[in-house]
Amino acid sequence: MPTFLKHEVVSKILDIGLLPVFYNGNVETAKKIVDACVGGGAKVVEFTNRGALAYQVFGELAKWCDRDLPNVVLGAGTIIDPATASLYINSGANFIVGPSFNPEVAKICNRRKVAYIPGCSSPSEISNAEEMGSDLIKFFPAKTQGCFFIEAILGPSPWSKLIPSGGVEATREDIFSWIKAGAAALNIGTSLIRRDLVSAGNFEELLNRVENCILWIREARGTPLFLGVEHVAIYASDEASAGNIAEYYSQTFGFSKAEGKSSIMVSGKGYGRIEVVKTPEKETKCHIAIHVSNFEEACRSLREKGSELEEPIIRKGVKAVYLKNPDLLGNRIHLIYTI
Repeated sequence: MPTFLKHEVVSKILDIGLLPVFYNGNVETAKKIVDACVGGGAKVVEFTNRGALAYQVFGELAKWCDRDLPNVVLGAGTIIDPATASLYINSGANFIVGPSFNPEVAKICNRRKVAYIPGCSSPSEISNAEEMGSDLIKFFPAKTQGCFFIEAILGPSPWSKLIPSGGVEATREDIFSWIKAGAAALNIGTSLIRRDLVSAGNFEELLNRVENCILWIREARGTPLFLGVEHVAIYASDEASAGNIAEYYSQTFGFSKAEGKSSIMVSGKGYGRIEVVKTPEKETKCHIAIHVSNFEEACRSLREKGSELEEPIIRKGVKAVYLKNPDLLGNRIHLIYTI
């Protein structure tokens, strides 16, 4: 059974908008590539079945992801037959991608509730794949037919979710062209996971490239800068400790608790959290974290509106900054960008 079922994988790919694809025969290098993709915000990654004994490399990679990166969705690409699809599913693949459509692969994936993303390049192929249960279609090879193909397909079939692959460039211009044409997400390989960067061990630059692509996708989609309230923070006091406050919300509403060094995060199944800060704060009773889609652009926007910002706090997986002035009730506000 896959770690992530079909509907979960489809939802994540559509939400992120980027599906990086790569092959590397060295397990340790493959781990670094996946880690860089995840660090840039791409939590769904495709490993292609290209080299000798590639499935063994994939198996080790899948076990590592399950142990160290449990929120990452790892799938296998370049799958053209049902036997290979079964091999990779049994090795830990959460989704299967192919350069072509194979009905027998679709049956294997459907039986196991695994997402199947077949390669199609004509209306008939797309229709047949959708009829066999494929929610996402890999438009391949994309470069030969261009953006107009997607626009033309979506006219009579607006429900189709097409992911161009093969020749998609990791540039703002190309990304805007595909997204504006109606692409549901982008499958980018060597233009993003550049061989020279991998050979040089420059995984930080790889991470930056992934993050830039996701930011360009959001911009092209018209994603708002300010997405909503990520969490509200309340502070412990002499009358109530952080542990007691968190326990109150846990017992009263059934919320889960996640304790860190400086605070306890309390949350339910829905969106939004409560942060209970362990250190009492006399002047501030509450602070509000605003979730943003692009940290640098959000900071620039606020400065243009006259807001002063404190020094940003940038750590792996998160960027945050406090506004110098509180709101009208005296509550502190900070921006937060999470990967």
